[in-house]
Amino acid sequence: MMDYVAFCKNFFAATNIPINLLKDSVPQYSTFGDLLSLPPQKPWELWPIEAGKNPAFCGYSSDIEYGRIHVEGTDYDVIVGPTFSVPITDKIVREFAHELEVPFGYREQFTELLSAIPRTSQHQFAKYLSFLYLCLNQKEANTDDLYEEDELLIQSRKQNQLENMLENMENEFRHNTYQYELEMFQYIKEGNPEKLKNFFASHKLLLKEGKLAHSPIRQAKNIFLSTITKIEMLAAIPGGLDVEKTYQLVDLYIQECEQLQTIEEINSLQYHMVMDFCQRLNDVQMPEGISPDVYHCMNFIRSHTNEPIGVDDVAAHVHRSSSYMMKCFKKELGIQIGAFITRCKLEEAKSMLTYSNKTLAEISSYLCFSSQSYFQNLFKKQYGVTPMQYRKQSQTKTT
Repeated sequence: MMDYVAFCKNFFAATNIPINLLKDSVPQYSTFGDLLSLPPQKPWELWPIEAGKNPAFCGYSSDIEYGRIHVEGTDYDVIVGPTFSVPITDKIVREFAHELEVPFGYREQFTELLSAIPRTSQHQFAKYLSFLYLCLNQKEANTDDLYEEDELLIQSRKQNQLENMLENMENEFRHNTYQYELEMFQYIKEGNPEKLKNFFASHKLLLKEGKLAHSPIRQAKNIFLSTITKIEMLAAIPGGLDVEKTYQLVDLYIQECEQLQTIEEINSLQYHMVMDFCQRLNDVQMPEGISPDVYHCMNFIRSHTNEPIGVDDVAAHVHRSSSYMMKCFKKELGIQIGAFITRCKLEEAKSMLTYSNKTLAEISSYLCFSSQSYFQNLFKKQYGVTPMQYRKQSQTKTT
């Protein structure tokens, strides 16, 4: 017979995802209990599981996932989790510690354990559950079954939706954000910060947002998530912002939003997020008199400052010859491609000097300069100060 406790310990050692072993619903082993030298901890109270479903999701919320695998032919169940699709907050830590009855003296170590759990999407978590099911039951699971819903649950959802819609109609509640959003997204897509500022300043519309959560804080965060997702799909990418940079910006803003604890902070971040995207789109707008080929090359260079690209790479991006693109760059921008690449790298260096603690060696290496001394010489020649002098000046302004 398999040593299920050893199996659980090895799974955690390989993935850093906590795991619990139950026998007849009684805890036999838990990662938290083992690492904190406490009795096996019960899992957080979970969603009920449809009878016969194995493996199954049994999460606590949309952001916090658990999964269950029943070891067929035995009284054992393996509960995997928690895993998180959002950054850990102090509130989550407090709730977990209270729910799992973690003694106060262990809270700091418990917080460290939670913070070390890797963020995992539900799709990736489903793969973990399928793999564990295969290991424990020696047969494959159909991951599609994890997403199937009980017919009663589907009918209940439809009934609740209908009742809510009828109640909104009876109370004459109507969303009125459509035209407002269309105008806002258009200004963002155009990269027009001045029009956007004037729009926010002059708009007198009392917005009616739909109910997206049961608490005011979660409502504000969900509106933020909805807004940034729409900006991503309707303004940023269609407006010409680099796709990968857009995705990364969205991820970073969502992570920052999830850490906030007041509605005022969330609303402030949302305003700055909208203006930031608008300004970034303004920066990448095609200048007057610039051909599409040169414009696409400029964006390619700006998006690859951390790679050792050259003239041939830039020309290949638009399927043109190197000689042709060199002529176009010189004619339209008055600068050679190589000089433009260097300029973009130096602009990126300015940002890193201001907003990061990376050393000059790290910045030089990241931006693919041949040496730190070469980077420093180019920087001083371009801006009249050394990188360290620039860092001191710029960080003083931002504090």
